[in-house]
Amino acid sequence: MDLNAFMQSYANEIGGTYSEYDTRTSIIIVPLPDERFQTVLGTLKQSDRYDRLSIEFTSKVCKYSSDLDLKRLLEENGNLNHAKFSLLENFLHVEASTFVETATEEIIKEIIQEVANIADEFEFKLTGEDVH
Repeated sequence: MDLNAFMQSYANEIGGTYSEYDTRTSIIIVPLPDERFQTVLGTLKQSDRYDRLSIEFTSKVCKYSSDLDLKRLLEENGNLNHAKFSLLENFLHVEASTFVETATEEIIKEIIQEVANIADEFEFKLTGEDVH
């Protein structure tokens, strides 16, 4: 799969903005309701656990702080379809992944939208702002 070509095409389809970071990574700024936007990073990664090529989609929510209710976020993971909350480099993220060989364009679009929507929803709930 040519991830960058797909991401560029999808950004055009939804009226978003596309940026290529390198041959394995691209970024879409996804337009959301109420004139909000959320950045989603797509990266091709080799899964060490499964020895398969995957695509990981991630979006920053907010900087980690000890007052975040991590139990609530873990419980919320059970309500999500593709996405999940994670901590990376001292930031709360929403992320999802799929294997390249089994991913369809429709599933990838669904994943990108879920990551963007959940990250934006919790960014607003936790910070009251549209930062990322």
